[in-house]
Amino acid sequence: MAAKSFDLIVIGAGPGGYVAAIRGAQLGMNVAIIERENLGGICLNWGCLPTKALLRSSEVFHLMERAKDFGLKADGISYDLDAVVSRSRGVAKQLAGGVSHLMKKNKITTIMGEATLPAKGKVSVKTDKGTEELTAKNIILATGARARELPGLEADGDLVWTYRHALTPPRMPKKLLVIGSGAIGIEFASFYNTLGCDTTVVEVMDRVLPVEDAEISAFAKKQFVKQGMKIMENTMVKKLDRGKGKVTAHIETKGKVETAEFDTVISAVGIVGNVEGLGLEALGVKIDRTHVVVDDHCRTGVEGLYAIGDIAGAPWLAHKASHEGVMVAEFISGKKDVHPVRPESIAGCTYCHPQVASVGFTEEQAKEAGYKVKVGRFPFIGNGKAIALGDPEGMVKTIFDEKTGELLGAHMVGAEVTELIQGYVIGRTLETTEEDLMNTVFPHPTLSEMMHESVLDAYGRALHF
Repeated sequence: MAAKSFDLIVIGAGPGGYVAAIRGAQLGMNVAIIERENLGGICLNWGCLPTKALLRSSEVFHLMERAKDFGLKADGISYDLDAVVSRSRGVAKQLAGGVSHLMKKNKITTIMGEATLPAKGKVSVKTDKGTEELTAKNIILATGARARELPGLEADGDLVWTYRHALTPPRMPKKLLVIGSGAIGIEFASFYNTLGCDTTVVEVMDRVLPVEDAEISAFAKKQFVKQGMKIMENTMVKKLDRGKGKVTAHIETKGKVETAEFDTVISAVGIVGNVEGLGLEALGVKIDRTHVVVDDHCRTGVEGLYAIGDIAGAPWLAHKASHEGVMVAEFISGKKDVHPVRPESIAGCTYCHPQVASVGFTEEQAKEAGYKVKVGRFPFIGNGKAIALGDPEGMVKTIFDEKTGELLGAHMVGAEVTELIQGYVIGRTLETTEEDLMNTVFPHPTLSEMMHESVLDAYGRALHF
């Protein structure tokens, strides 16, 4: 049987792959997409979106507990964990169905199965009906990543969980240990802690949320501790002894090892790229620490083969993957002036309570890069909308190049900052200066006014604080 021929084959239907396929189809290409598990990938099914659905439930629960603060009465407040999880799974199912609809609408051939690349320009797909042979001049790898598992800390789904188990928990933990305080770890810690679980977070680096600006990390930590979380920094879990219904963790801080008992452990110690079993090494693709090495247009060095998203390295964010997918499809089509994705202009968002969001350089990074900086800050307590919302804990921080007025970075912690950060992202994309931002009229009363005030503060002109 002759191999089916396409202009573009995309391997992996996560937020990078399916968006690349859509853009390719829009540009007139005959496109096939291959997915071994779920359309929408980890993000829609087991990551970004179902976790946000869980966190929304815990946020509403938290507000219900504070009903009195708003002049309201709510008695006998409780939750049904199965119903909370069921809602989250329903959100995932709805979104995955949406991706299936988009594939049909854009006339993209969808093949469910496991792909390998036997030779340049060739893809072999093992499906439940047999093996399909495909050819294409251009192939995009968008196979994503999975949870990193450290020796001795491997998940078993019972006592030790990855993010997948934490999304569909077999029970509500009473005493929880979260290993790793990046976005995934701290979001699950926030969810379970809000629902009343005794939660401890262990971080090997010197602060929680280690990729964030140090000042923002410190502020967030203070809020987490206030909510009852135990935070252990510069600390490592050396091993786990698993017993019946309990885990004894050996925790090392400054060379001293102590033990503590938990009924559940969530391991969130990073990710590894899905590079195995594709035949990449035989093709001559360079792989560095489980990630495919690419240039700024996501080319692998093998003609016609590209890699996008998590498999192509940091930042490991769905929106980075999608943007790379569009960029590569346009590059393949011969479109002129295709701009590479600039990692330093991609926002990071963490949906813990309080939320954390950032773009660009931290203050430390800006100074290390040789900039003389001007830094502005504005607290939520100085903002009318934050006080009216009953969320006056937070801050906005902006960092400018003193010489040119360029916005080098913006960092926020507090209510709805994941929605606010995009204002600064657009500012960086448009190469906005401090003067442009100062002369922009921000609507009142909104949380966004704090963005204006933070800019003004960098130049000694804050009005409300």
